[in-house]
Amino acid sequence: MIEFPLGAATTLAELARDPHPRLAELRAHEPVSWLPELNGWLVTRRDLALDVMRDAETFTVDDPRFSTAQVVGPSMLSLDGAEHTRHREPFAAPFRPREVREGFAEFIEEETDRLVTALEPRDAAELRRVFAGPLAVAVVTRALGLAGVGTDTVLAWYDSIVRAVSELTAGHTADPAGPEAYAQLRAAVEATVGEGGGTSLLAAAADRLTLPEVASNAAVLMFGGIETTEAMITNALLHLLRHPDQLALVRHDFALLDGAIEESLRLEPGAAVVDRYATRDTALGPAAIREGDLVTVSLTGANRDPAVFPDPDRFDVRRENARLQLAFAQGPHYCLAAHLARLETRIALRHLLDRLPALRLDPDHPTAPHGLVFRKPPTLHVRWG
Repeated sequence: MIEFPLGAATTLAELARDPHPRLAELRAHEPVSWLPELNGWLVTRRDLALDVMRDAETFTVDDPRFSTAQVVGPSMLSLDGAEHTRHREPFAAPFRPREVREGFAEFIEEETDRLVTALEPRDAAELRRVFAGPLAVAVVTRALGLAGVGTDTVLAWYDSIVRAVSELTAGHTADPAGPEAYAQLRAAVEATVGEGGGTSLLAAAADRLTLPEVASNAAVLMFGGIETTEAMITNALLHLLRHPDQLALVRHDFALLDGAIEESLRLEPGAAVVDRYATRDTALGPAAIREGDLVTVSLTGANRDPAVFPDPDRFDVRRENARLQLAFAQGPHYCLAAHLARLETRIALRHLLDRLPALRLDPDHPTAPHGLVFRKPPTLHVRWG
């Protein structure tokens, strides 16, 4: 692979720490590049990223190497074709736009109000773990109808499973805590289904899927929902608080909040990459892909493609085409709960900015997004006193 010198010089540590300069170089000169450290191809140009994600026949998730499936088993995330449809459809109805508004808006408002009310008497906090994470857990457990499990327990499971998936993606051995956490989640899912009840999405899905299939899809939805929303809230807050001029625009006109969220998703998608595997020899841009090759799409790289987004590194809440970002992927694996994640983030940010008018970053705890697979600030310390 000597024809890909930039890819040969790219390290996974660099992509986890601060990927944007290297991704810009790759996108300009090697938009489909072979990375020895990845043992696969990295796609950084938006049009080529779309080609991969929309063609599930040529670029599939259904491969034994798919990291999430190694931890939680086969699910809608790791299957294609008719099996993907069979796993996805029992969970789809509550996540359509109208159903999201009617089924979740009031609950999200109440839960956000409760969390912000608990924060108000203080003058500082770390918002990822006392606000964004608990809100995401509350909403996704309600969406699934998962019974009898506390927020701290779910967050502990989530940390372990996400860490295991990230380690496998980076080519390391997964921490056994990941499979152990999934076993506990699976037991909770089985208990919920066993209790029955007309309001549980898990129980309804069990009419069409086996219990192991319900559990694996619940894990994907739960941790996808937590990861997506927690990252959306923390990344968007970080972007706004780092750019006082853009924050002032949003405070003056909350109609710009949607634009701020889309722009934050563009600059730092919570899921930085998605993996596919070539089912046949094929050409992709300048690269000759072989059957079985790993093809990793950099959503982070595609989202800063200057051919689509002028001045791509700038945070602009009024960017007209920010919604062309690919943070929720594309094609048959487009994020099932994207509408719910957007609604949660909009309500969360509006409450925080409205009720904590002096909200600002804590200079004693600097932070930045980090992660190879999932990118968000490890902590988000703020003050408002």
